[in-house]
Amino acid sequence: MVNWKNLDELASFKALKELPAVDLKTEMTGEKGAERVKAYTVPMAEGLSYNFAAKAVNDDVLAVLQKLADEAQLEDKFAELYNGGMVNTGEKRYVLHHLCRGQLGNDVIADGQNKREFYVEQQNRIAAFAKKVYSGEIANEKGEKFTTVVQIGIGGSDLGPRAMYLALENWAKANGKLKMNAKFISNVDPDDAAAVLNSTDVAHALFILVSKSGTTLETLTNETFVKNALKKEGLDPSKHMIAVTSEASPLAHNEGYLDAFYMDNYIGGRYSSSSAVGGAVLSLAFGPETFAEFLEGMAAEDKTAKETDIRKNPAMLDALIGVYERNVLNYECTAVLPYSQALSRFPAHLQQLDMESNGKSVNRFGEPMNYKTGPILFGEPGTNGQHSFYQLLHQGTNIVPLQFVGFRKNQCGMDDVIEGSTSQAKLCANVAAQIVAFATGKDDDNPNKRFAGNRPSSIIIGDQLTPRTLGALLAHFENKVMFQGFAWNVNSFDQEGVQLGKVLAKKVLAHQTDGALAAYSDLLNI
Repeated sequence: MVNWKNLDELASFKALKELPAVDLKTEMTGEKGAERVKAYTVPMAEGLSYNFAAKAVNDDVLAVLQKLADEAQLEDKFAELYNGGMVNTGEKRYVLHHLCRGQLGNDVIADGQNKREFYVEQQNRIAAFAKKVYSGEIANEKGEKFTTVVQIGIGGSDLGPRAMYLALENWAKANGKLKMNAKFISNVDPDDAAAVLNSTDVAHALFILVSKSGTTLETLTNETFVKNALKKEGLDPSKHMIAVTSEASPLAHNEGYLDAFYMDNYIGGRYSSSSAVGGAVLSLAFGPETFAEFLEGMAAEDKTAKETDIRKNPAMLDALIGVYERNVLNYECTAVLPYSQALSRFPAHLQQLDMESNGKSVNRFGEPMNYKTGPILFGEPGTNGQHSFYQLLHQGTNIVPLQFVGFRKNQCGMDDVIEGSTSQAKLCANVAAQIVAFATGKDDDNPNKRFAGNRPSSIIIGDQLTPRTLGALLAHFENKVMFQGFAWNVNSFDQEGVQLGKVLAKKVLAHQTDGALAAYSDLLNI
């Protein structure tokens, strides 16, 4: 039987707090550091590996983290989730994003449907639609092929799909897999939509409207913006738009769209890249076969998350080290630093994934907690970040745990030798140097040139960023966030914190305001 307990009720957590701190600087210096790098590596799916040698842990800490995983029943809770337990207690919903990409557990029957079959059906419908677009069977009013796909959505309808598209765009070009260029409109700021439309041949553009409810203010506003632009060009919007929505939405079965593909309430927006939300745009851009490879990479990594041994379960280990850093070492933030330009928007997606999931101050039963939960997350690709905020990371007063991501090969195949080494070698040299510099620091008589060290980091390493490795990478972080939510005893699958502002914004637009809200409305000339 699964018991949901607060972190501070667990005997293993109390034992964790009593362990002496690990001197990372000593552990990572010299031959001892070299041996540690070899020993502290956990295989992931698709040839990736999670190396945590530069984290401030040792075998004693790991032993207690294993006890915490067992006592908190992390694996049992994951099993309850993928077997159709009502894990989203806040909204009394199943949590089914894993069903979109694999065979982890039981079939789940909800709303009179077999949900596994429902998700597969949507993937198959999207694949068939994409092939008709490529062949010209589905074309614009003049019978000309669509060349660009534009996704209109916000939050999880934008951040994940956009990050995944950018991650694979160069790979697709290098491998002859780019079927259509993709663009994204998210912000209700009209400059966002205008910038995309002004750089798009709208006569040959297919627009995807993504809204689960069909009532999202920003998305419907941008839809109207786009429809007006199409009409100004003498085009019929209904011949240029499809919808991704729920079957109960006003967008479903609507003659205003070429077709509609469906999602449901059991997949939160930030977990929806493997659903029709990501599936439509990624299948159209790269082909349904490429999207299928992405899903296969996610499924392979999901299987590693079923291991009870944390040394065989990289997502659980990563999560528990994060709990140790947050609740014992008292670090407030974490940074995700991909040394891959293709992952330029990956940290932005992880901000929503992590902070919207675990940014909670009450447990899954609505009771206040006496410990910290989700960290503040930020990030930027290396080496750009090195010339931005790394100064604070190296010598600032806050210690920020770091998560590097790196690949041995680039995606484009272009890598000339310049001044004795390739650009990729320079990139990899930088990430290796940063890990050691953060951990070991540097002594100097000049305080301004002194680096204290003991700044923890881990790295996920792969050969190349491909659809499969991208899928495994995304699944790792989704499962890491899930395991941390289980450890903290929060509901990682609702997001009530985003609702209040939406309610007040509607009052402003309806001119139903008073007090400070009215004053700010006047200040902004609403």
